[in-house]
Amino acid sequence: MTRAWAILLGSAVLEAVWANALSASEGFTRLWPSVLFVVATVLSTVGLAIAMKSIPTGTAYAVWTSVGTVLTVAYSVSTGAEEISWVKVLLLVGIVGCVVGLKILDAPARQAGSSGSGSAVVG
Repeated sequence: MTRAWAILLGSAVLEAVWANALSASEGFTRLWPSVLFVVATVLSTVGLAIAMKSIPTGTAYAVWTSVGTVLTVAYSVSTGAEEISWVKVLLLVGIVGCVVGLKILDAPARQAGSSGSGSAVVG
């Protein structure tokens, strides 16, 4: 895994952190969850921006939001804040499958784009 992908995945984890901190802040009425929200949001967004220097925007954003979504739901389920069902599990597995697919599709596009021809394979 390249450095950009590691940064992107770390940023996605921070997206789940800020989403759950936002919920825990109770409308910014609780100090520490509010502080955690702000810090995680800034770090998550900066990481996304850094990753987007090397990963196509659409792919980076889709991975960032979907990994963050899966982790947010997983955390909510693990704390009992949200119910789990087989349908929800299957849908989350589908999201993960799509992320893996985007990563696989990005590799050939990167190789084609670095061939010196100035063009990149899309789709």
